[in-house]
Amino acid sequence: QVQLVESGGGLVQAGDSLRLSCAASGRTFRNYAMGWFRQAPGKEREFVAAITRISVTYYGDPVKGRFTISRDNAKNTVTLQMNSLKPEDTAVYYCAADPDAIFRLGPRVVDEYDYWGQGTQVTVSS
Repeated sequence: QVQLVESGGGLVQAGDSLRLSCAASGRTFRNYAMGWFRQAPGKEREFVAAITRISVTYYGDPVKGRFTISRDNAKNTVTLQMNSLKPEDTAVYYCAADPDAIFRLGPRVVDEYDYWGQGTQVTVSS
């Protein structure tokens, strides 16, 4: 069982930055693929970013060039640095773990991930 706890959300203005963190349990965190997704009210959960066990990264088109995903295996954490935030980035952001890390469905697919955090709210005002 893997437990994930997100932190770092909040209310910011357009153009500001936020840094989200996800703390993961498990002694084999370094082998997990990790992802960030978001869900706005009335919309489906959307892929934001993913990072493999060897730190290959993937990004959704809406965030490419603005967001950066990274991992610290010594601290069992994955971080999402969000810059140049826009009102359309407003959503609940979820951290997800794929312990198999073989991307059978692909890093952008919700069903790829077996474990999810509770989410953290990010609100960007215009």
